[in-house]
Amino acid sequence: MKIKSFLAKPYASVIYSRICKNMATAVPDQEEVLQMLLREGRKTLFGKDHGLNNVKTYAAFREAVPLRDYEGFRPYIERIKNGELNVLWKGKPIYFAKTSGTTSGVKYIPITAESITFHINGARDALLCYMASTGKTDFADGKMIFLSGSPTLDRVGGIPTGRLSGIVNHFVPRYLRSNQLPSYETNCIEDWETKLDKIVGETFDENMTLISGIPPWMQMYFDRLTEKSGKTIKELFPELQVIVHGGVNFEPYRNKLLKSIGGQVDLIETFPASEGFFAFQDSQSAEGLLLNTNAGIFYEFVPADEMSLPNPTRLSLGEVKLGVNYALIVSTNAGLWGYNIGDTIKFVSLNPYRLVVTGRISHFISAFGEHVIGEEVDYAINRAADKFKLQITEFTVAPAIAVTDGLPYHEWFVEFDGDPSDLSGFAAETDAALREKNIYYDDLISGNILRPLVIRPMRKNTFIEYMKSKGKLGGQNKVPRLGNNRAIADELAAWRIA
Repeated sequence: MKIKSFLAKPYASVIYSRICKNMATAVPDQEEVLQMLLREGRKTLFGKDHGLNNVKTYAAFREAVPLRDYEGFRPYIERIKNGELNVLWKGKPIYFAKTSGTTSGVKYIPITAESITFHINGARDALLCYMASTGKTDFADGKMIFLSGSPTLDRVGGIPTGRLSGIVNHFVPRYLRSNQLPSYETNCIEDWETKLDKIVGETFDENMTLISGIPPWMQMYFDRLTEKSGKTIKELFPELQVIVHGGVNFEPYRNKLLKSIGGQVDLIETFPASEGFFAFQDSQSAEGLLLNTNAGIFYEFVPADEMSLPNPTRLSLGEVKLGVNYALIVSTNAGLWGYNIGDTIKFVSLNPYRLVVTGRISHFISAFGEHVIGEEVDYAINRAADKFKLQITEFTVAPAIAVTDGLPYHEWFVEFDGDPSDLSGFAAETDAALREKNIYYDDLISGNILRPLVIRPMRKNTFIEYMKSKGKLGGQNKVPRLGNNRAIADELAAWRIA
């Protein structure tokens, strides 16, 4: 055993013990976080605008602070960019995390001196929980790749600004720098394909033990390695032990990624965002991700089907129930208040509080009142792929409304890894699984308002080419799985297999 893996064991044990204690105090910890936020928030422009000086309880907080998305915060962000202090949080942010929104364009999410620690510690805690619970620490001695955005930062209003993953890259602990790949110079390359080729070159002959990134990035990286070597990833990197993933639902990518790896690895899932590090997988055996309840974030939960109502139900952590689809709302020590991050979750355990990410509030199909969500399409296509032994590279779904022949339908654009031998059977199984998960969709099919879904097989690299055409290849960009219109669907026509 080498020095890093040797020293990691006692450190992991200490942090893991602390996390286990926090599991038992999650609800009171959340109350303490809220009170801390209120104490600091009262001194800010936002606090004065919303009368936080008179807010003492969660019930009063709900009355004083309305739910907002980024557009609701834009006037405050603009004031920060113009140099004002104490706008959303004391002083000014130390960074802006730059991210793209479907309706808001570029968004600038504040990161403060208080919040950056929890962005860093979230990923650390996920790895230390893995070490403590499994006893596996050898990977700490090998090379680790973090597929991230460029660490090169611009300045907006005098504040360093960049992608969250690029910002976090500046905080990799010194003791891990010698293990980290790719090089800083390669990480700074903006063009994703050029960067990917450089990453392949730098890692091809290394002893890679951990690979971290969002699944589409990893799959492109694995494909390039295999094209160059003719080997599986495990043949190239026999000591590869851990895959850390997050950002999108892993399940649709699972089969193809594991096939590319070609051997046993452990998986660790995380739930990071520009707004905070919300949850991470603390166990290799329990379902779901442990909610980060003592990390400067106060959580609220709104039943997802109420988000369009003028006054939706808002619940604190102690009020949630198992199996309900909630929109996740956060108030943070970066100065976000009642902020709708756009993600939906459901709890799979209340002791401790573990959740799964089910989709995006804005990503759904309800052209006929069916309100099909991401969790449901992921389940449907995964069940069909398992039955027909197929790997799915990527897919997206849109309604086909203005049809000239027959009933309208849901149109699925699917890039398969290989050729499906029974496309009609695959479509029928996918449709049956979706009907099982969504009773409204089932009613529309049985009532002859919709006909069963249609699968459109797409050419190889369709979604890579599509994202490249939009200037969104790589980075934190992801293909939306669902659209309630045909904006993406109509553009994909050029890549359809005839």
